[in-house]
Amino acid sequence: MSQPALKISDNKNTASNGGSPLVEVRGLKKYFPIHAGFFGRMVGSVRAVDGVSFAIQRGKTLGLVGESGCGKTTVGKTILRLTDITDGEVTFDGESVHALSRKELQPLRSRMQIIFQDPYSSLSPRLPIGEIIAEAVREHGIVPRAEINSYVTKVMRSCELQAYHKDRYPHEFSGGQRQRICIARALALNPDFIVCDEPVSALDVSIQAQIINLLADLQQKYGMAYLFISHDLSVVEHIADAVGVMYLGQLVEYGECREIFRNPLHPYTKALFSAIPIPDPTVRRERIILEGSLPSPAQSFEGCRFQSRCKERMPRCQTEKPSERGVGGEHRIICHLYD
Repeated sequence: MSQPALKISDNKNTASNGGSPLVEVRGLKKYFPIHAGFFGRMVGSVRAVDGVSFAIQRGKTLGLVGESGCGKTTVGKTILRLTDITDGEVTFDGESVHALSRKELQPLRSRMQIIFQDPYSSLSPRLPIGEIIAEAVREHGIVPRAEINSYVTKVMRSCELQAYHKDRYPHEFSGGQRQRICIARALALNPDFIVCDEPVSALDVSIQAQIINLLADLQQKYGMAYLFISHDLSVVEHIADAVGVMYLGQLVEYGECREIFRNPLHPYTKALFSAIPIPDPTVRRERIILEGSLPSPAQSFEGCRFQSRCKERMPRCQTEKPSERGVGGEHRIICHLYD
């Protein structure tokens, strides 16, 4: 069945603070089994995502931040059902993504897209750019076949690419141009939601700003929702409406972007924010150095999973698991300090 084509002038911007969220994640868990021995018996599991909950409104951006290996990318992949979940629920526009059959899921595939971290390896070197963008458009029947060429041109221009680029191959483009191609490939399917998996981390700083501005302009024009995954807080501050801070598979702090940056509460969030560079050389910020090493996500935790690196730990942190609590508005935190 044909879907409505991308419209430059008559866009579908439905951004709203009210109403039901476009994407809702409740108690999401994803464990990867650990096998050992001659018979490959399961001896444990890696808790990549361990009870994460959040919602993303239409036309809004949630920034997901944290150290490498904390589970950010796994969250994005489970939302898109690129990997199965262990427990919990993911709903997209009111439909349970992991409860659908493959056939029932197919219409949602074009509405949920992803932009990968590495623009060099995420594009086929054997296809010209026009074919890379047109391939999925043709498969999902976004526009009639006779209109695909002009439609691809329109999408490329929206991403600041020229029509004559269609016959060129990925190796002929710079890193920034390749990421624009990846964005155009996602945009061509007229999505409502895009997972941006560290889309600027492999680019020069000057190019990062251009890509961030492009994503913001496209969101304003077409009303898409983003899950923006990054370890760079200074980038997240410029694009996100809400921020979730992940540590070892848990969302330890969550809230509106301005509130989180104005008043970070969790000791881990404070440590991350202390590392943000300040462009003014006369201003100095006290750097919080985390003690110890990052624990393994395969181990079980009796108390707080951050307690081994926390300077504010208390005796109860070693034996009692902290529960999530609200601290005002949308601001939520998992920490004994605020019980």
